[in-house]
Amino acid sequence: MREPDWTEVQRIYNEGIASGQATFEAEAPDWVRFDRSRLSAHRLVAQDSAGAILGWAAISAVSARPAYSGVVEHSIYVSEAARGRRIGSALLRSLIASTEEAGIWTIQASIFPENEPSLKLHLAHGFRIVGRRERIARMPHGPAAGQWRDTVLIERRTAAF
Repeated sequence: MREPDWTEVQRIYNEGIASGQATFEAEAPDWVRFDRSRLSAHRLVAQDSAGAILGWAAISAVSARPAYSGVVEHSIYVSEAARGRRIGSALLRSLIASTEEAGIWTIQASIFPENEPSLKLHLAHGFRIVGRRERIARMPHGPAAGQWRDTVLIERRTAAF
């Protein structure tokens, strides 16, 4: 993912936000904020044969402390028009390969329990459910605005560590 990709990446991010099932964020950040918050070596886009961006994945460090240098949180979003075409699976496989090559030993994420397609995708790629965080935060937007939401904490550990 490069800055010229941002318009399409942000559009896909906003589709996920609008669904009410992808994130607590109420709006996608601008490029500068996104760029500062995600590790540049592990930002991916999936494109079709014409170069249109169909989805994206990125990671951020979970802590600045050296002991957690191999633990990251990831995001993965697929365009509404591209869902059901295994784009999420391709992105997740590539992200896993990229992070393992860099010595990252744990990828984690929080997913709304209602987002069953995302949970199934992750479980199929070696993630496991660590636990459920009940009423962790209030939804600021969408159909569930003002409601307390649960999240399911998932993680994937590389076999190399």
